[in-house]
Amino acid sequence: MTKEHILSEIRRTAKSNGGTPYGQGRFLTETGIKPTDWRGKFWARWGDALVEAGFAPNQWGEAFPDDSVIERYIQLIRELGRIPVISELDMKRRQDSSFPSAGVFKRLGSHRERISKVIQHCEQRPDLDDVLSLCRKVTFSDNEIDNDGSTEDKSGYVYLLKHGSRREYKIGMTLNPIRREGEMKLQLPEKLEPVHYIKTDDPSGVEAYWHMRFREKRREGEWFVLSPVDVKAFKRWRSIY
Repeated sequence: MTKEHILSEIRRTAKSNGGTPYGQGRFLTETGIKPTDWRGKFWARWGDALVEAGFAPNQWGEAFPDDSVIERYIQLIRELGRIPVISELDMKRRQDSSFPSAGVFKRLGSHRERISKVIQHCEQRPDLDDVLSLCRKVTFSDNEIDNDGSTEDKSGYVYLLKHGSRREYKIGMTLNPIRREGEMKLQLPEKLEPVHYIKTDDPSGVEAYWHMRFREKRREGEWFVLSPVDVKAFKRWRSIY
């Protein structure tokens, strides 16, 4: 992996995004170029790479105040009819360059904290009762990295679990693989087989990459029908930092 190739990909993906360069998580999703391919080798920070490619560092966090971010989140909830996961935020950003990146939504906190802020917002707005009802029905075990808090400044894992004898696999993220396996075994009647874990400091970005890569094989939620070749590709990733 050369510096010139990475710079070329930054410019190419920015052009397809209306001239705005992606954050490093979305860049990974779009190109497969991992932070380990450039961090500490060519640049110390992603912003340094953007500057060398001819762009200013991304300013999405400053451009979107919290109330505006919550309103955009609510719009997507209504559009999907459910609470979006990180990969769906990434997909929306890909379809609409004016939509904030997933990193901007993370500024609101963990998945649980984001939902709590949306509930508080909706409680002041009678016209948002439909969204309020959806948020109050949310369970958190499958939608956030762990049950006890934010992913910020924490290493985690992106996992591949196989369900029974069928080619059904779940791709998700967790801080505690052993506890997550136990939770899943309680929920599913058939045998659950751990296949592989990727240790990373960017669980949501890595999870979004694999969800996007296998999007044509998605069944529902985080479940996918994968071939042996797909599984082999996933297992080649051991750690991403």
